[in-house]
Amino acid sequence: MQVVIVVLLVAAAVTALVLQAGRDSTREAARQSLTAAEAFANAPGTVQALNTKDPTAVLQPRAEAARKRAGVTFIVVLDTNGIRYTHPDPKQIGKKFIGTIKPSLEGRTTIEWARGLPLAEGSGPVIQAVVPVTDDRGSVVGLVSAGIKVRKVTALSARQMPIIFGAGAAALALSTLGTALVARRLRGQTHSLGPAEMTRMYEHHDAVLHAVREGVLIIGADGRLMLANDEARRLLELPADAEQRQVAELKLDADTARLLASGEPTTDEVHRAGDRLLAVNMRPTAPYGGQAGWVVTLRDTTELAVVTGRAEVARERLTLLYDAGVRIGTTLDVVRTAQELADVATPRFADIVTVDLLESVERGEEPTRTARMRRTAISGGSQEREGIYPVGELITYSPTAPQARALETGRAVVEDDLRQARGWREQDPDGASRALERGVHSLVTVPLQARGVVLGTTNFWRTGDSPPFKEEDLSFAEELAARAAVAIDNARRFTREHTMAVTLQRSLLPQGVPEQDALEVAWRYLPAEAGVGGDWFDVIPLPGARVALVVGDVVGHGLHAAATMGRLRTAVQNFSALDLPPDELLGHLDELVTRIDNDESTGDSPQGRQSEAVTGATCLYAIYDPVTGVCTTARAGHPGPAVVHPDGTVTSPAVPASPPLGLGSHPFETTELRLPEGSRLVLYTDGLIMNRHRDIDTGLALLHQALEGAGRTPEETCQAAIDAMPSAHPSDDIALLVARTRLLDPSRVAHWEVPPDPAAVAPVRAECGAQLQAWGLNDIGFTTELILSELITNAIRYGSPPIRVRLLHYRSLICEVSDGSSTSPHVRRAATTDEGGRGLFLVAQFAQRWGTRYTPGGKVIWAEQSLHDGAAAPMSDTLTEALLDQFDDPTLSS
Repeated sequence: MQVVIVVLLVAAAVTALVLQAGRDSTREAARQSLTAAEAFANAPGTVQALNTKDPTAVLQPRAEAARKRAGVTFIVVLDTNGIRYTHPDPKQIGKKFIGTIKPSLEGRTTIEWARGLPLAEGSGPVIQAVVPVTDDRGSVVGLVSAGIKVRKVTALSARQMPIIFGAGAAALALSTLGTALVARRLRGQTHSLGPAEMTRMYEHHDAVLHAVREGVLIIGADGRLMLANDEARRLLELPADAEQRQVAELKLDADTARLLASGEPTTDEVHRAGDRLLAVNMRPTAPYGGQAGWVVTLRDTTELAVVTGRAEVARERLTLLYDAGVRIGTTLDVVRTAQELADVATPRFADIVTVDLLESVERGEEPTRTARMRRTAISGGSQEREGIYPVGELITYSPTAPQARALETGRAVVEDDLRQARGWREQDPDGASRALERGVHSLVTVPLQARGVVLGTTNFWRTGDSPPFKEEDLSFAEELAARAAVAIDNARRFTREHTMAVTLQRSLLPQGVPEQDALEVAWRYLPAEAGVGGDWFDVIPLPGARVALVVGDVVGHGLHAAATMGRLRTAVQNFSALDLPPDELLGHLDELVTRIDNDESTGDSPQGRQSEAVTGATCLYAIYDPVTGVCTTARAGHPGPAVVHPDGTVTSPAVPASPPLGLGSHPFETTELRLPEGSRLVLYTDGLIMNRHRDIDTGLALLHQALEGAGRTPEETCQAAIDAMPSAHPSDDIALLVARTRLLDPSRVAHWEVPPDPAAVAPVRAECGAQLQAWGLNDIGFTTELILSELITNAIRYGSPPIRVRLLHYRSLICEVSDGSSTSPHVRRAATTDEGGRGLFLVAQFAQRWGTRYTPGGKVIWAEQSLHDGAAAPMSDTLTEALLDQFDDPTLSS
């Protein structure tokens, strides 16, 4: 059939080409005739030759020469009467022209077919053109006719016919060859079966697929459903367009869809599909000659369960166990997990379920062997619960109670008729009677055991028309309780660890804000829901009425992070006692973290496990000076602070970012922030602005929005930030510190420039005494002058200019003497013959505290005196003796 079609197509193509060639030959003949006639009519000398006495003598040679060059059959020149002047046959000259000349006499060109013309080449159809010859005035003075035989032009077109017929033959050969190859391949794919055999095989297979009472699916290697018979569609409730769709798109039961998409061979594996239990078999098709894929057979075992009466119960139990695995243990809360056990078993297994746990288990502690338990959860039977212990009741089971027997044997105990259960009735006679009146009639009690330890018991009760429990129910009850016990024990262990970590962390965090007047401080700390982390904060008073604010974070959760946080907080307090600037303090802290990290990453714990690394700790350290209103800040990998200005606007100052602590060899940069009085400085950890649902930019925008507003106290600011920022279940710790700045009244600050001359000590001391009188501090005037004299003398003798003195009337009186030297003084033991060396000893005796801090331009020696102890006592004999005896005191450092 294909060959015949190709032959017809080739024949039609050849015929069309031949007809087209004929038309093209006619058009070509007309074109050549017209071209030759016009060329000769317009040739130079033609008009002059027609006006001579003998035009033939002039025009005949020219016409023959032009005819030969143009390749036409003839070129004939006529007069206006149609008498020939030229002709290829000289005998025809002077005779009448055969053809139409009237239109040409009117100035038009005529093209026509002509037959019967006297031609030297023989007769035949000719296409001739007649063209007028006009003079300069436009008058027709003669005619020129040129013609060509059609056969001559057709002969040129006939030369193309072999090519046309050759192309047709080639197309026919290629078609025949392609048909043979296709037929051969079809025979190979159909195993040489003819159409009849193929039809019979298809009808047979189709009948089998539709008639068999077993579902059949064919799934391609790409997970696409290729075929599904009627039974498979019924069992799986497949839509009409299920074929050619991905298995995952068919809305099957999750377990069944996973199996069909897994590509794992399966034999009689039972799966739930709707309300049916299907036995699934799955085999690959490729080893048996088919394309890569899988054939799946489905057998409905639900109908068999109806016949036997047992498969339905097994299916329900299997479904219940499946639901228990999904619904029990969704949280790490002991009480919630116990309630999930009670909820999942009602009403499909029992009408009422109660769970009793040891008190220590509820608290997350190790369980103790005792019959004293607390009712933790109850579900079902709101009308029938009367007589059953409520939630929260503390229960001590008697030795004859079913629960006590279950705990003793470690196995489930069934009481199919509670009216005959004497041990249960003796436990609580009144409650048992009320329960029986409400229809409670059967009980299964199962111990909750995990890892060989008893955690409590669960009690399954049936009421009303429900059938009583039988022995065959015990194995299922034990399986259900065993699964729940593991989840409860996991929650208990988590509760224990979480409680320990929270307790440790809270003990390591500040328990309150130290007394100071530079800042009004409020704070919040929220531990993570899944485990405490290493966030911490601190407020540390410094000499000179300054206050240090610290916020830090140790990456990680649990006891290790909390313990590491405590170590770092202690280190920060110790480094702050040295009065180091923020960048130097972070540098020392970085070295400490690096050393701790190296020690813990190279050493092994006592249990043989490698310790956790600490790398990733961050810290922000700021020092606020209420005298100048300047806050000097540095940070190591920590979010920068936010500042709420007195007008309520919020900004994030550009504090240079430095790498986290523990990376080592990275300098830290400081920046100075000048804060107006009443500004609120907000320090926080990343848990406040980041969580699994929010990125840092969104968190910062929300924080700024929550902080905006003037007139808020630090407490109100903290609460506003906490209310607006965290999620309901924070995944990371949150530490928040808000400090509202205060400035020391300039009237409580006095300072003097001291020339480097010992004679200048007395005038400065006198001016300081006058300032103390102005402040009403006459009682400590003598002691202060003594301290200042020693400090100023020491600066003049051992320091370098400039020398300055500053008094701060704060919660205490602070005396500061600064100079340009970085040499630090220290108390030493003066020999008996030494004239000096006792000044710092006197300062230490009379000052409440004293010390040295370094500045970019030198150092400051300060001494602090209390204002609340009244005047300094006069130097008694005892003190005098102490001052004299200090020369022989070997405990004084030098």
